[in-house]
Amino acid sequence: QVQLVESGGGAVQTGGSLRLSCAVSTRTFSTYAMGWFRQAPGKEREFLAQINWNSGSTYYADSVKGRFTASRDNAKNTVYLQMNSLKPEDTAVYYCASTRTGGTWYGKYEYWGQGTQVTVSS
Repeated sequence: QVQLVESGGGAVQTGGSLRLSCAVSTRTFSTYAMGWFRQAPGKEREFLAQINWNSGSTYYADSVKGRFTASRDNAKNTVYLQMNSLKPEDTAVYYCASTRTGGTWYGKYEYWGQGTQVTVSS
């Protein structure tokens, strides 16, 4: 069983930055990549970024490209999401998740963190 524990959410003003962390209890060989998603009230869960554990290669949604950066620390089994130039529309609950196959659809991700709230005020 893989457990993901997120931290780092909070409240910031427009233009501010936050860094989210996601610690993974067990990174098995079959865990291909980690993804970051968010969900705002009344909206569907939105893919933000994916990072490959081995290569570190990343892929971003257009909505966050250039503002958000995913990274990982293999020794700590932890992935990060650095979020800069935050906007009020970035307000949501943010989730990390693990996948054996990759992709932008949330259904491809098997394990999920508990979520962490990010609130951006104008």
